[in-house]
Amino acid sequence: MQRKAYVPGVVALLAALLAGCTGGSDDGGSTDDSHPGKAGTASAAAQPGRYTTLPEACGVVGRSTLDSLLPGVRQLPDDTQREAAYAGEATLTYDTDRKVGCRWKVEAADATDHLLVDFERVVSYDNAVSDDSQAEALFARKVTAADLPAPVATASATATGSPTGSAAAPTGASPSSSASGSLTPSSSSSSSPPSASASASASSTATPADLQPRLLDDLGDEAFLDDALASSGSTAEQRTVTVAFRTSNVIVTIEYEEQPATVGVTPDSEEMQDKARKLAVQLVDSLSG
Repeated sequence: MQRKAYVPGVVALLAALLAGCTGGSDDGGSTDDSHPGKAGTASAAAQPGRYTTLPEACGVVGRSTLDSLLPGVRQLPDDTQREAAYAGEATLTYDTDRKVGCRWKVEAADATDHLLVDFERVVSYDNAVSDDSQAEALFARKVTAADLPAPVATASATATGSPTGSAAAPTGASPSSSASGSLTPSSSSSSSPPSASASASASSTATPADLQPRLLDDLGDEAFLDDALASSGSTAEQRTVTVAFRTSNVIVTIEYEEQPATVGVTPDSEEMQDKARKLAVQLVDSLSG
């Protein structure tokens, strides 16, 4: 009798287990009763960035480019010194898959030039945030830290004197100079009030609007250029041009500095910016997925 009582109990247990395994939703959907925030909820991971590696920073800038950026390298009398100058010096890094950089410095008779190239590959460890989004947030902080000035540009005027350009005239420029679309006084400036003429004359010595620190729209996904001139007491003025850009999940920063050997000599802004931007275009091409 005990054996007969045991068998039906086993059959009942098996039937209950089978019912639990086959008891899904009627429409064939998942049996996971998941809710937002509940452990075990399945969610699609954010997309990884385009780039998974970084270039070798000290080898990514060609010699012809270094000759242009660091003209003193060709003046070095010793072959060993020239080779060391071309080679550059790798910046300290603890993970070459995430961050690499290289520095060059060349002292010449007329000026000392410095160049820094830095690559950072951004990886998000949050499944809800993509690598690109994380890189975008980091680049936004770099833009904020650069503290770029408001866009400044000359503008052409309508017959009523209202500027038709999208950018405002430089601060301090006279109404006549803004309306004519030029920072220099017009031929009729002699009839202008003395204060307006003086203001226009002072503005003519300012940095041209297209050389001001600014956002760039033709480099990577987003970019900016900064241009700073500094002097220290009796030393010559040192100019630093910075070009930074983001492409997908990689942020690239170029710092190009020049300090003349002679006090009173100012490095040419347009020339330095042009060289730095050309290098930036080359670095975009150097990246590989």
